[in-house]
Amino acid sequence: MGIRQGQLAKAFGGVSTSLISSWENTEKPVSPPVKRLEAYATLFATRRSWTGGSLRVLTLEELTDDERDQRKELLDELLWLREGNEPEPGVVDLWTFEEVDQRITIVCAPLPEEYRRNLVYADPESADFVSLYTYADPDALIELFGHIRARNPDNPVTFRTSNELTADDYTGHLVLLGGVDWNTVTKVVINRADLPLEQVGRAVDAEHGGFRVQENGQPRLIEPRLDAQGHLVEDVAHFYRGVSPFNRKRTVTVCNGMYGRGTLGAVRALTDNRFLDRNTAYVRDRFAGEESFSIISRVPVIGGQGLTPDWTLEENRLHEWPEVAK
Repeated sequence: MGIRQGQLAKAFGGVSTSLISSWENTEKPVSPPVKRLEAYATLFATRRSWTGGSLRVLTLEELTDDERDQRKELLDELLWLREGNEPEPGVVDLWTFEEVDQRITIVCAPLPEEYRRNLVYADPESADFVSLYTYADPDALIELFGHIRARNPDNPVTFRTSNELTADDYTGHLVLLGGVDWNTVTKVVINRADLPLEQVGRAVDAEHGGFRVQENGQPRLIEPRLDAQGHLVEDVAHFYRGVSPFNRKRTVTVCNGMYGRGTLGAVRALTDNRFLDRNTAYVRDRFAGEESFSIISRVPVIGGQGLTPDWTLEENRLHEWPEVAK
């Protein structure tokens, strides 16, 4: 298409031509920031970037599914090359941890006794005992455990209930599933992270609880929705990633919901292959340079199934932190 560096510089928001040249220098290249590589991948994912004699970077919402797939392949290759590696297949996502041989522990709440009292598979005295029946959010656990193991083959990945954690578990990468009602570690981490939000437990301030946030100096409770028969029609999912309060060289991640389908939705936002690339790209664009970030999103429930939230759609994002700088 005969695109020149000056045109790229203008399309990328007014960066200098000399900066573009330094990134493309074959002898002594300067590594571009990830945000610029995302712009490269988006621009060259479609010929629609060149329209009417001018060049522009389309938004993710404007890309077709095929163009998003092309963008993902380009971005994967550029990111690997930036790290001095040969291109390899696979998506470089938020569940890929750079450190080899570092512990990654997924933490679930134990299923409360009243829910497993009459469940023979949850009784250790039963010959049919299955330990996974004693875990809350097993669907989210299975989804995430397989994904993290696949992304981190050289790291020990384990899962435990919150009352089984060891001191070494706390100082590795922690991934917390479920909310403050049952998962005590989630409550501790959210309090230590000093987030400008709190999870209101079910039947505390509201019958079904929710996430209380501050908007324009006023509190707002983001609640799940149930129909007149008590069926869940929309859950609320909270995803938080930040520096671990127990070891600043490790991370803590919270995948949380008011109900189980919200927790699963928070997980699948970054594991579901149909949405992983666009949600990962959104996070990188929106929270570039931030050590910690948080997204609360809606999870529609259709036919009893929670749908994966698409974070690129504004109506799905109910609250974000840090806020966009004015």
